[in-house]
Amino acid sequence: MSRLMMQIQSWCSRLTVMALGLLSVCVLLVPLAAQALPSFARQTGQNCVACHAGGQFPELTPYGRMFKLTGYTIGERTMPFSVMGVAGVSNVADRAKSDAPDADFQKNFAPILASGSLFIAGKVTDNIGAFVQTTYDNYAVTNANGSFSGHSQADNMDFRYADHIVDGKRDWIYGVSVNNNPSMSDPWNTAAAWMQYVPVPSPTSYQFADGAGVYPGFGSGGNIAGVTAYTLWNKTIYAELGAYKTANQALSFMRAGIDPASRTALSGSNPYWRLALTREWGPHNVMMGTSGMTARVFDTGSDIGDPSNLGRFRNNGIDAQYQYLLDPHTVTIQAAYMRQVQTYSANVISAGPAGFFLADGMTPIDPVHLSDTTYIFRTKASYIYHAKYGGSLGFFNKTGTTNTLNQTSGFDSGGQITSADSTRVNGNLSGNPATRGLTYEAFWMPKQNVRVGAQYTAYNKFNGATTNYDGFGRNAKDNNTLFLYAWFAY
Repeated sequence: MSRLMMQIQSWCSRLTVMALGLLSVCVLLVPLAAQALPSFARQTGQNCVACHAGGQFPELTPYGRMFKLTGYTIGERTMPFSVMGVAGVSNVADRAKSDAPDADFQKNFAPILASGSLFIAGKVTDNIGAFVQTTYDNYAVTNANGSFSGHSQADNMDFRYADHIVDGKRDWIYGVSVNNNPSMSDPWNTAAAWMQYVPVPSPTSYQFADGAGVYPGFGSGGNIAGVTAYTLWNKTIYAELGAYKTANQALSFMRAGIDPASRTALSGSNPYWRLALTREWGPHNVMMGTSGMTARVFDTGSDIGDPSNLGRFRNNGIDAQYQYLLDPHTVTIQAAYMRQVQTYSANVISAGPAGFFLADGMTPIDPVHLSDTTYIFRTKASYIYHAKYGGSLGFFNKTGTTNTLNQTSGFDSGGQITSADSTRVNGNLSGNPATRGLTYEAFWMPKQNVRVGAQYTAYNKFNGATTNYDGFGRNAKDNNTLFLYAWFAY
């Protein structure tokens, strides 16, 4: 009993330290955020809840979707600049099963001002508008001495031409988007680019936080260049079709600041599509949709002149969203499912897995497979009261094929698992990607463009197992993470 009380007291003291650190940041941010509204709100003359469900940016209301689909052009031209910042504190449940805790759990328990973004966004002409985000990360680079260096890079970008035709028989929106992230142009928050909405700091103590976890996504990644054409017919049928390629030449600014060793390079043009049915009645609105993409992607940092470095992703997904918006209540329910087939490049296959054996130390592990299929399901339900107090519950589940190509921990020729050959904390002993868990969240919005929140992400499966998933005794629940954040826009 005394040991339990000591553990409870330890947790309470740690939470108190984290809360006080975060609160000190919030005290500094609230007066600044109260001075003005972000650029879109200034342009339209509306407050945040007009475009964002319960004020919970960036989740959109029907009016917010209309604003986006019409090219960010509703209202008058005004000062197009806005800024956004995130401060956070994280705590990973168990850090004992690491041989390098300072590297595996950087800034654990330490309040940090993690990142900030500059937006140039708004109306250019009656038919042309833009959303351009550049982000500075205070912890982008870990130096050899354990210190950090900041770095800025291109983030989400969307340039649009749109028109809206309304008469007695039709309500028709159509447009063209030039953007750098597949589904960035999508107006629903079940889209791959938008379902993860709380920015996650980059230090490794945040690596198991909800936003860094399992979400549906396209294998092409972001910071590429695409052109899509879209239409919304009679507020019912939404369709979008386009293609993406490497962001180079005139469009290289869409990947500005990205380390050349981690840039995404595509072969040719790669098709993307989206189809959705939506309906509004009274305070309710609902959407059901599907999307997909095929992308030929070079191995990261490889020679794009060598076709042996070229792999392929095929993504197909379905998603749905329901909203109830009637002051003082806001309810949003989201669900998304994505199937991805990844075919590996010839060079990745020829490299094979690490030289692992079965437990006898003699029998080699199975040969690698040429491709893998993964399935990701994500759902979230949220409630907000008076656009001020809110909470959500999310569930995530990733399953897929087992492949020794993805095994990063295993037995050596002596029948042992050692750090010389295997990976602690993030290692995968099974070669299977299965990861499952829940995220609980509560948040408070003292001002319409400030949100203070707490997320707790609990895992019951990670990297294919519930217990000892890395071979060093680490269990899925050891990755449970508490993340406190303050998020503001000005």
